Amino acid sequence: MSKVSPSILSADFVNLERDIRHLQASGADYIHVDVMDGIFVPNITIGIPVVAAIRKITDLPLDVHLMITEPLRYVERFCDAGADILTIHAEADTVENNLEALRHIRAKGVRTGVSVKPATPPEALDPYMDLMDLILVMTVEPGFGGQKFMEDMMPKVRTLRKIIDVRSPGVELEVDGGVNTETARICVDAGANVLVAGSALFKAPDTSRFIREIHALP
Repeated sequence: MSKVSPSILSADFVNLERDIRHLQASGADYIHVDVMDGIFVPNITIGIPVVAAIRKITDLPLDVHLMITEPLRYVERFCDAGADILTIHAEADTVENNLEALRHIRAKGVRTGVSVKPATPPEALDPYMDLMDLILVMTVEPGFGGQKFMEDMMPKVRTLRKIIDVRSPGVELEVDGGVNTETARICVDAGANVLVAGSALFKAPDTSRFIREIHALP
């Protein structure tokens, strides 16, 4: 069964608790929290206090995606705020600093993830394979919701699925960007098993049905 990680970037921030409780009731597997610093990506979203507040209102795993420079500075605080999965970007710092960040996350008992932008090749993830629980492939340029799905990222997803199956079968393969019920099938066929859905999910007339349709994908 494919998992669904709704991105609250597309939620109603005035009624965030309502929307998160609705996602939980609708069968979501994770809550995806996009953290942007205005430097690594050209947008600013939410930070540590909001993650801590969300932690108080849901039992769903918080899938926190750090789109920030030098994530080592903040990973422990996001872990303490309640992240269950904490994903950093391969492009956000040096390999040495990123490895140290992953070790800090693991030491906190939190699952680790590494994400790559569209232009970054799958080989960039090689140094992190032994310290990752999740790989996140961006199928849009990170920074803003509502962008068009980049189907040309599917060869990267297929390559990473082969690497995972050989080296680390327990690693989840997540896709984020332009996911709807049609593009979700393309992602799953390429090997993804966790799908981040934002605009399409929140605009769907029936959230539960949207999630069920993705769950039904093999």
